[in-house]
Amino acid sequence: MVERAAPLTIVPSLPIGDLLETGFTWFKDTFDAFFDVVGDIITGAIDGLAGVLLAPEPLVLTVIFALLAWLVRDWKLGIGTLVGMVLIIGMGMWDPAMDTLALVVVATLVALIIGVPLGILAARSAVVSRILRPVMDFLQTMPGFVWLVPVVKLFSIGVAGAMVATVIFAVAPAVRLTELGIRQVDSEVVEAGQAFGAGPRQILKDIQLPLALPTVMAGVNQVIMLSLSMAVIGGLVGAGGLGNEVVSGISTLNLALGFDAGISVVILAIFLDRLTASIGSRRPGHGRMRELRERFTRTPAGSAA
Repeated sequence: MVERAAPLTIVPSLPIGDLLETGFTWFKDTFDAFFDVVGDIITGAIDGLAGVLLAPEPLVLTVIFALLAWLVRDWKLGIGTLVGMVLIIGMGMWDPAMDTLALVVVATLVALIIGVPLGILAARSAVVSRILRPVMDFLQTMPGFVWLVPVVKLFSIGVAGAMVATVIFAVAPAVRLTELGIRQVDSEVVEAGQAFGAGPRQILKDIQLPLALPTVMAGVNQVIMLSLSMAVIGGLVGAGGLGNEVVSGISTLNLALGFDAGISVVILAIFLDRLTASIGSRRPGHGRMRELRERFTRTPAGSAA
């Protein structure tokens, strides 16, 4: 075996990870009590919603989901939802599936509460947009597993840390697509609203958000899908639900358990995806566009006539 000469070291050692860990340790020690309270609130919210979902009989909630899918989209999605949920029950995955659904719902709501206002600010301010763009790039490109390390150190093993990691991983589409939707609104309608005395708040509420709704709903859809994928990964840190079943299947090489949990994840993903996509595909902005054009684009000369 040929021995290689030691490489000439030109770049000095950069202990970036060590510096981050030192700062993170100080941050945790300083605000540890705060994160304990936040963790208790998160756990209580998820456990409470999971309790609501698990309270009725599985078949009763299955029919409710199927009716919801039928009302939102059509009878085909309703029947598909009914069949899919019955499969989850038959595979013995109903309780873990509802735990995962509760985690996804709470994480999605938190991600939207954070992401939509940030997207609105970014759409209305070029400075905010330039600041948020690299942050969102960082959040989207960082592997999801990496976020499990700091949140577990902050919240310890359990559902709270998994939920925080899920929010961090899934918030970027809410910010990006909200900003994109508002920026794509017809500038003529916005200018006409300004010309007729509409203030920034009224323009946002009555013009920009209604017309941007399809794009915003696409962001909601992406947030839900990313939350579901991260919720499964969260099984590695004690999130419970289907993620825990997947991890158990991997650790014990239990093929049946792994496939049952994986198929249940797919069924939940299809249900949530079709449901939110159907809400966005209604495209209420088109009718709203005609209404706003008629309201704000009447010329003063025409009015005087």
